[in-house]
Amino acid sequence: MTQRHLTITLQTDWQAALRQAGARARTARYQGEVLNFESPGVFFSRLSEKRWALIRALQGQAELAVRELARRVGRDVKRVHEDVQALAELGLVERGASGGVICPFAEVHIDMRLQADPALAE
Repeated sequence: MTQRHLTITLQTDWQAALRQAGARARTARYQGEVLNFESPGVFFSRLSEKRWALIRALQGQAELAVRELARRVGRDVKRVHEDVQALAELGLVERGASGGVICPFAEVHIDMRLQADPALAE
């Protein structure tokens, strides 16, 4: 099975991001998956430091129960469960066959660019 890779992008034009993902999907070769956020604010509100820690704890691991995941990161089970739900909605984690959690991505790349807004230049 091919290892899955994810690229996270920040692009305000979500339609352009969708077209790019569609063009990439039409090729015969797997080129990874893309998750786009419309702004840095949305990105940082959805992917907190604690949620990143969960992804890191899951990468390369077999399916883990939420309770075990909480133990490994030293957090409350209820809060980890809430964060797992948010990460599952984004597609960053998935539920396994026995109800545990897995991160299906061997690699996650974040493609972010910050540049001056010409409209704000003096």
